[in-house]
Amino acid sequence: MSIVVVYESMFGNTRRIALAIAEGLGPFGLVTTANVNDSRAKEAARSANLLVLGGPTHVHGMTRPSSREEATTWANDKSRNLTLEPLARGTGVREWIKDLDLVPALSAAFDTRRDMAQILSGAASGHIEHALTKRGSLEVISPESFLVSKDNTLEDGELTRARKWGASVGKAMEQFLHH
Repeated sequence: MSIVVVYESMFGNTRRIALAIAEGLGPFGLVTTANVNDSRAKEAARSANLLVLGGPTHVHGMTRPSSREEATTWANDKSRNLTLEPLARGTGVREWIKDLDLVPALSAAFDTRRDMAQILSGAASGHIEHALTKRGSLEVISPESFLVSKDNTLEDGELTRARKWGASVGKAMEQFLHH
């Protein structure tokens, strides 16, 4: 099976989660991991059986150009102690989905968000899942959120949980392919 994990990341947390998910998916096929601003992302998605797509939650949903600009402003504020990811500037998951010419048959969505009640933070993963299914992809598993502290670090155990979720996505993909 060909699996692609595509992510958008501002400060590195979503990238780290994407890499952990890819580790969990390893036993289920050939896994490619790419940032939405990496030219390999669309090509890998074009030929994938499964697309796992994720990004940070901004203003209760997927990032927008204005929220990505705000993240750049935060990174420029030395008191926040944040470093912008090298591929953070450019397109986001929202635009990437719209520009995708061929959406894989199967998909799963994830996000990173603040560690608070989802009703207060929102979750990009549900919006990502909706955008993918609207384009004709079948969701293999419910969207998942991975939690970030107020200091913008992943909460303890989130990388392990991401690996386990990746394995669950792989098992769910197999169920879809065998039925």
